[in-house]
Amino acid sequence: MERLGLSLPSLVAQVINFAVLLVLLYIVAYKPIMRMLDERSARIKASMEQAESIREQAARAEDEVKKQLEAAKKVGQEIIGRATQAGEGMKREAQQEAKHEAETLISRARLEIQRERNEAVGELRREFADLTVLTAEKVIERSLDKEAHRQLIEKVLEESQSLKKG
Repeated sequence: MERLGLSLPSLVAQVINFAVLLVLLYIVAYKPIMRMLDERSARIKASMEQAESIREQAARAEDEVKKQLEAAKKVGQEIIGRATQAGEGMKREAQQEAKHEAETLISRARLEIQRERNEAVGELRREFADLTVLTAEKVIERSLDKEAHRQLIEKVLEESQSLKKG
């Protein structure tokens, strides 16, 4: 070995130095580096798990929002349905009220027409009786009892009217 330029004691000393250096590096550098890499790996794994958890929560939240939107849509449709029904009910009530008012106005108008008709017939009878008495006076050339003749004429008119109705 000496021909190669190596001496055994020096070689053994270098191998021992190298082994000590490896042990020291293992203790001082390798373990802390491995621990740091393990910690980093654990943090990355935790971050990945947290990201997956957040993704799942977001999906659940999205599903919940969809459910709430569907429920709100149903509630909105129910409210619209109730409002439509209420509107229809109000429309029917308004129509019934208008019909009732129209019937009331028609019956009032009929009563008023009947009253005016009766007044006109009465007035016509009185005038007819007066004209008849006046005509009779002229024909007979003497004054007749107007009231007695008026009663007689009204009686005749009533009898003729009851004959027309019957």
